Amino acid sequence: MHFLIRLLINAAALWVATLIVPGIDTTGGWVSLFLVALVFGALNATLRPLLKLLTCPLLVLTLGFFTLVINALMLWLTGRLSEPLGLGFHVRGFVAAFLGALVVSAVAILLSLIFEKPSDD
Repeated sequence: MHFLIRLLINAAALWVATLIVPGIDTTGGWVSLFLVALVFGALNATLRPLLKLLTCPLLVLTLGFFTLVINALMLWLTGRLSEPLGLGFHVRGFVAAFLGALVVSAVAILLSLIFEKPSDD
């Protein structure tokens, strides 16, 4: 159930980014956005930890702000992978990816606070 909630949150956050950020758009419907959210989640689960490990000195040097660049790269790569898959999600350039990553992160955090219940750990 947690996976489905995360997928819905990511799809909604990506949708908000397409509405707010110029240079990020989608030509598909909600099904397409769910598939894009699946690609985005898979990249964040696999590639993002590796990038954070490889850029650890830069993360420490910038007090963690380089994470914003890594988030932008993940969104840009999602757009690049979505095009050949025919998902209709496009990210044009690094500035759009950077602003989009900020929007996606903020919306995902807000929606997570609203819809995810705290664990009993």
